[in-house]
Amino acid sequence: MLYHIFHSTQFSYQQWVSFSHNLIRLRPRNTPTQTLVDYSLSTDPIVSEMESYDDYFGNHLCHLLIREPHHHLKVTARSCVAIDYEAVEHHAKLAHEARRVTYTEMLDAFHANTPDVIDALQYRLPSRYIPLANHDLREYVLLSFAPDKSLYGCVEAFMNRVFNDFQFVSGFSDLSTPVEEVFRERKGVCQDFAHLSITALRSIGLSVRYMSGYLETLPLEGEEKFFGADASHAWFSVFIPNFGWFDFDPTNNIIPSYQHIVLGYGRDYDDCSPMQGVVQGSGLSRLNVMVDVSRDDSLPI
Repeated sequence: MLYHIFHSTQFSYQQWVSFSHNLIRLRPRNTPTQTLVDYSLSTDPIVSEMESYDDYFGNHLCHLLIREPHHHLKVTARSCVAIDYEAVEHHAKLAHEARRVTYTEMLDAFHANTPDVIDALQYRLPSRYIPLANHDLREYVLLSFAPDKSLYGCVEAFMNRVFNDFQFVSGFSDLSTPVEEVFRERKGVCQDFAHLSITALRSIGLSVRYMSGYLETLPLEGEEKFFGADASHAWFSVFIPNFGWFDFDPTNNIIPSYQHIVLGYGRDYDDCSPMQGVVQGSGLSRLNVMVDVSRDDSLPI
């Protein structure tokens, strides 16, 4: 099946901006279950310089440089992604097999010096937005784990608890909100729930990645979906030695499948944020983001 993705980010500045330097990560990456079919990136105003390459994590990174004075900056990405339904089903079967690995067996397997284990070790360490978990958060996650239980099942149970114990509240937090505050207040958004889950799971020895992307949303029966009603999404992925990476979405309490589209991944949000940069100017700025994810209904599912 095909998904068409529209992602527009616009900054409106109170005063003239004389210089703007931005890092863009808006091209969906290829994975075992998805393939990028088409991608285009446009800007207003036109950039002075543009350079693209894949970063350390394999995410597509684009440098945009604007040297002319401007009152606004609009970056628009249009993508088409093909989801391989058979690959998704195969991964689901692999997840079923991975359920036999216990928490203790997973910890023991990390002593192996295989390339996949060595690569996964970096996702056990603290990063910019993933601090060392405090005692209360570590105790909270341990309630879902036992040495002889299925690691996959324990993570799934933990995901279920986060979904039930935390409230989705838009506007409560931003990037500067500490994980400890999200845990204490028991509320946040998908980015917060991903960061909190990763912090907790890393504290007990798991390798966990931050996943950035999109989730297809469907309108209620009988209602029409409005263009631009979607948003970026975040979830996390856990490494199980000898089996690979498996995704979990604590915001919706589901195992991601063909409705989750991967934009990029890293240690935390900072490694795969869709857009970040600096400007030279004064005054306030206003941000407007519009995202639309639509399935191509002309193709059989």
